[in-house]
Amino acid sequence: MTQTISRQELLIFTISRLLDGCRHVAVGASSPIPGAGALLCRARARTRMFVTVLGSTRHNDTTNGGVELFDMAAQGRVDAFFLGGGQIDGHANINLVGAGGDYPQTQVRWPGSFGSAYLYHLVPRVILFREEHSRRVMVPKVDFISAAGPRDDGVFRPGGPIGLLTNLCWFAFDKQRRGFRLQSVHPGHTVEEVRDNTGFDFACPTVVPQTASPDAATLALMRTQIAREIGETYPRFVKHVFPEAA
Repeated sequence: MTQTISRQELLIFTISRLLDGCRHVAVGASSPIPGAGALLCRARARTRMFVTVLGSTRHNDTTNGGVELFDMAAQGRVDAFFLGGGQIDGHANINLVGAGGDYPQTQVRWPGSFGSAYLYHLVPRVILFREEHSRRVMVPKVDFISAAGPRDDGVFRPGGPIGLLTNLCWFAFDKQRRGFRLQSVHPGHTVEEVRDNTGFDFACPTVVPQTASPDAATLALMRTQIAREIGETYPRFVKHVFPEAA
């Protein structure tokens, strides 16, 4: 019998594959799917990969939260991080401040940039993650740049985006071309749906593969051990996505 895989489970599995080979993955606040993906990667690899989930007591060795995370990133001790935005454009610029009108008189206000620009420049494997894939999020040009995508500005930048994961697809980011390329479309969705819901241009191969799904063993691992581990920080998420583990 084929098991039904939820959207969240597919995203968690996809993230875990994108983190292969990392030594230390850090996950910011309010990020249950990236956090679960990092924990799944560690469990599948059976390696001594460190996972820092801000807000967790069990999966967080820092004593000073974000401040210590910034120090580790500057020292080259963070291999991967996740960033999102109220808006994301085709050059991988993200907006966490607000939209509609000129700053600071924006019609909509969001939480703010915090350390996004700093970490975006330093962490070598930044995964842009936003579940909502719509033209109000995937825009031609962000209204405010909280963290800039790669550009030829002479600034030393060891870090940057490797791609963008949404509820429809996975885009890889080409740093030379400074644009996204559609790498895979999630099961149940189409390239046409991705185009219709994306406000920026992107490269697209003639044949776009379907995003890989977890096998039965990985799905079982996710629904037991990983659900328990991420539930320490996000019990409501686990109750919703993994009710049998809650």
